[in-house]
Amino acid sequence: MTERAVLVEDVGKVFGGGVHALQNVSLTVEAGEFVSLIGPSGCGKSTLLRIVADLDQPSSGAVSVFGRTARQARIEQRYGIAFQQAGLLDWRTVQSNVALPLELHKVPKRERADRVRELLDLVGLSEFAEHFPAQLSGGMQQRVAIARALARTPGLLLMDEPFGALDEMTREKMQNDLLRIAEESGAAVVFVTHSIPEAVYLSDRVVVMSSRPGRIVDTLEIDAFGTGGDPRESSEFFAAITAVRDALHGRAIRGADIR
Repeated sequence: MTERAVLVEDVGKVFGGGVHALQNVSLTVEAGEFVSLIGPSGCGKSTLLRIVADLDQPSSGAVSVFGRTARQARIEQRYGIAFQQAGLLDWRTVQSNVALPLELHKVPKRERADRVRELLDLVGLSEFAEHFPAQLSGGMQQRVAIARALARTPGLLLMDEPFGALDEMTREKMQNDLLRIAEESGAAVVFVTHSIPEAVYLSDRVVVMSSRPGRIVDTLEIDAFGTGGDPRESSEFFAAITAVRDALHGRAIRGADIR
């Protein structure tokens, strides 16, 4: 039986001053599954992602990643992470940015070079290996960040609104690229977004959170859309958007399937 990627059990988070960010959150993400978190601003989506990544600590409850504690998973680099800003080092080339996690873990030079070539091919940036971040578009920079996050071949990719600052055309292209990369890498993805269409298009499941304190109020299974043409133009796609919108407004049945 394949080990699940993420297990969140009854997690709560209270910040200083008594601000309750999360309350009784439980969530599972299976290996290879794409799960989006969506909810009102300030509902704790990013906080939950950071707790899974061991960048914040829960006030209560527990988190495991591939059967390890969040701390151990971070130490072992069992996950990769990408934020809204690519966070590239301006003075390093594209290939040098991607190679950074491998350098830090003292991967041999030849093996490192082979892995970087493989990753740049995966994200479609092989011809830009010697460029610097300032020479790239925003979408290209995010692809470099994704390649860097995948450098250690993690089974899990954590993404916090990575396309939020991109224009709509670039964002749609990046969504297609991400689906391809996730399929080819086999990584599970936990994806934070404010965009209902984005969550629906990308996900196997959409997890809907309430306003603060953040709780999971609905989980919607997203079935395959109609074949032929852009699935974002299908009636099934628009029906799924409506279902997620209804869930955000408390009008959906918990655990609904979108077909």
